[in-house]
Amino acid sequence: WDFDENTGEWEAAKGIWQVKDGVYHQKQRWGEAIHSLVGETSWTNYTLQAKVRIHEGNWAGVVFRAQDEFQYYVYLFCPKEKVSELWLHKAGGPFSRQAIDEHIDAINVELDRRVWLNFQVQVENSHISLFINGQLQAEFIDETYKSGKIGVWAWDTIASFDNVRVFGSSIQPSTSVDYRWKLPITWGRLKQIYKNH
Repeated sequence: WDFDENTGEWEAAKGIWQVKDGVYHQKQRWGEAIHSLVGETSWTNYTLQAKVRIHEGNWAGVVFRAQDEFQYYVYLFCPKEKVSELWLHKAGGPFSRQAIDEHIDAINVELDRRVWLNFQVQVENSHISLFINGQLQAEFIDETYKSGKIGVWAWDTIASFDNVRVFGSSIQPSTSVDYRWKLPITWGRLKQIYKNH
């Protein structure tokens, strides 16, 4: 999802979301566990990639293996503390959560506001690998959620998200992309038109 047009099948669980200038913006400064989700609860092992940028506030990141709007994992960063964090959210609301690790020291990356950071999460069965800007930050074993949707997330923070990708053996290619004006398709149609004339 490059957000050149709209959010398609994305579902906002909380917050004020807007696509503008090819970026998915979360515009509500105050609010707990604001997030938007996409995908299928049947997705199991996959790699999630996304660009994340904090404008104001201290917590933003990506959601994975989401069962619904309350039950999911979230991997986020905090520029104030210069750390990243992994949390498990549970049924019962935004405060029904537990930290898997709320102080992951940054490894070979600067965790700053107003800078795009490239997040990557790999989930393989119970194994979770977390990356920022291609640098492995931490690995964990957790069996709470074995499958689920993906998403983007903020807490009391204005943030932007872009270039969200997910791929894995249980995921079918997205049909939300409009291929009508992509270059290879356009050339193919032009060739067909000239062939028939």
